[in-house]
Amino acid sequence: MKIITISREFGSGGREFGKRLADILGYAYYDREIINAIAENRELNEGYIEKILENGLLNNYPLKFGRTFSYGTVMAQHNMTKILVEQQKVIKDIASKSNCIIVGRSANIILRKYNPLNLFVYADIKSKIERCRKYGDDKELLSEKELIKKIKQVDKGRARHQELLTDIKWGNKEGYDLCINTTGLEIKELAPVIAEYAKYRLGGNYK
Repeated sequence: MKIITISREFGSGGREFGKRLADILGYAYYDREIINAIAENRELNEGYIEKILENGLLNNYPLKFGRTFSYGTVMAQHNMTKILVEQQKVIKDIASKSNCIIVGRSANIILRKYNPLNLFVYADIKSKIERCRKYGDDKELLSEKELIKKIKQVDKGRARHQELLTDIKWGNKEGYDLCINTTGLEIKELAPVIAEYAKYRLGGNYK
């Protein structure tokens, strides 16, 4: 199977980029579908799972999943571990079924044995604020200061999530095949260019 993972800074356009790239390449696309599957399998609330996986709910607990045991609320650690284990199962199952693009969820780390094409999407703070204002839900109601705080909080949570799985730092170029700066660029125009790179990198036939 051919797999592309997309890690992204909040507001950089990574989700739109992933969707457009999937359409061009004819790949299956996964983002919130992973949370939905975990919620169904574990009979847990989707919002609760999203807070843990996306927003770093347990930032105050220095838990090291799969590496070292530390301290914190026992129940919180137990739930976190169950969700992380289930997430790995869901992502690996997705990767085994068809060519796909997976956005976020530390899929680049979870699927490293599958040799995926790992992309990291980022942008400057001005562009991220503008994108949040244009495409966000409640984000447009926040002041600029509040929005910047939200962006940093989400990115910190994503970095924390990857830290639970590996020593490879989230956002460091060493962890990716290609880092893409979307500052001042239209995603719809950028996606076809990166699709050509993906074809070269992964090889094979496309629709």
